[in-house]
Amino acid sequence: MTRTPTPDRLRLQTLSSLDPAARPLVDPRALRPRVVHFGLGAFHRAHQAVYTEAASARTGEPWGIVDVEQFSERAVREMRAQDCLYSVTDRAPGALTTRVVGAVIEALFIGADGGRVQDLIAGDEVGTVTLTVTEKGYHRRPDTGRLDVDAGPIAADLAATAGDAAPSSVLGQLARGLRARLHAGGAPIDVVSCDNMAGNGPALATVVREFVEASAWPDKEALLEWIAGAVSFPATIVDRIVPATTDEDRDLASSVLGLRDEVPVLGEPYRQWVLEDAFGAPRPRWELGGALFVPDVAPYQLMKLRLLNGSHSAMAYLGLAAGCRTVAEVLATSWGADLVRAFGAEVAPTLPQAGLDAVAYVEDLVERYRNPAMHHLLRQIGSDGSLKIPERWLGPLRELRATGRPAPVLELALAAWVGATRPGAEGGQRYATTDPASGALAACWAGTAAPAERVRRVLAVVGADDLAESADLTSAVAQRLDGVAAGRVEL
Repeated sequence: MTRTPTPDRLRLQTLSSLDPAARPLVDPRALRPRVVHFGLGAFHRAHQAVYTEAASARTGEPWGIVDVEQFSERAVREMRAQDCLYSVTDRAPGALTTRVVGAVIEALFIGADGGRVQDLIAGDEVGTVTLTVTEKGYHRRPDTGRLDVDAGPIAADLAATAGDAAPSSVLGQLARGLRARLHAGGAPIDVVSCDNMAGNGPALATVVREFVEASAWPDKEALLEWIAGAVSFPATIVDRIVPATTDEDRDLASSVLGLRDEVPVLGEPYRQWVLEDAFGAPRPRWELGGALFVPDVAPYQLMKLRLLNGSHSAMAYLGLAAGCRTVAEVLATSWGADLVRAFGAEVAPTLPQAGLDAVAYVEDLVERYRNPAMHHLLRQIGSDGSLKIPERWLGPLRELRATGRPAPVLELALAAWVGATRPGAEGGQRYATTDPASGALAACWAGTAAPAERVRRVLAVVGADDLAESADLTSAVAQRLDGVAAGRVEL
């Protein structure tokens, strides 16, 4: 029996075997560690790293990225095994384009490599720190948006500031790095959140400053003063649909390359990056790769957060209840496209009048969601709902109610999410989503209570006490619980 030979692993020594069109735009060996990024995930590698590589290729400047991972040592090992090379595949309907990206030149684990992370942030060569750590990585209180100093990782890191113990959270590591930079000369630096939160730049600035304020560092007043003058926190929006990588994706990318790639990423062809033009240090020329620098990202941010991310969450919970697995499956139903359009029409009045075309944006979303080449799991989108729903739905819901506008689609979506928080038969949440507040949400279903009371409890868990005390809202949502649980999507 003849065995098919295992292809060589993608790494620097095997790059020459690739088709020239599939090779990196830059030689990774010519790059320098000038950007530190927290969050070694698929989205960052299909988004910011692609823009950074394009900037280096166009300018000749050696903008190398050092990725820092908080949770998965395996991901760091796999990246190192490939000299931090990986492929990005654009999945257009009926067409795949695969290319190796060379912008990442080092992969670190936040625990074992904490000293290296600190030295990089302290050094003059690094002028930019970026983050994709999801909403929960900021440890913000749902009711105030301020730092939750009682959260386990934050409390431990704050205690560590009394001695020399290394922090384990991203915020702790970032604050320690900024402190080291102050003492190394205090060169300006930009810290750029690339997570889906309204006002992500100011939000990050707030939790960093509050971490320093709560620390035991004797020089914290000087550090706060330096941060105020030398550290910029530009707001951004990022957009590209990048599902979690599967074994099938690894096999697909490897077959196209002719080399084994254990850390590929596959995403839709569309990508967008809008950044507040408020940088204080040298940065990559991301605009040469298509990024947009604007004085105010808020209109773009709200449109993306409320229309794209908001409709994504609505599709996740309603789709899971109806037996769908992916976004494309939702769009293949009789109600999927209608849901996206109805959601957009309802929420659009809450967007600022800034010359952006919400109707055209929603139509583009429908076509993007329909892409059958994408396998974006609803379970992935529906996870961490307690952090996503306040950002995506509750703000526009409050604004619509304040102006007397009806919000039946948001009420339907809320019913689907409330139903999804119910404990499953085998533990966890009903549709196998995960959530940092799963315990508190499960407790909302304990004992006997009227449906409206359960809705009230769930809203209270996410800090929406004002909405929880609105009897007409909790009643309207409760009336939809049974229909949604039965898989009916009644717009």
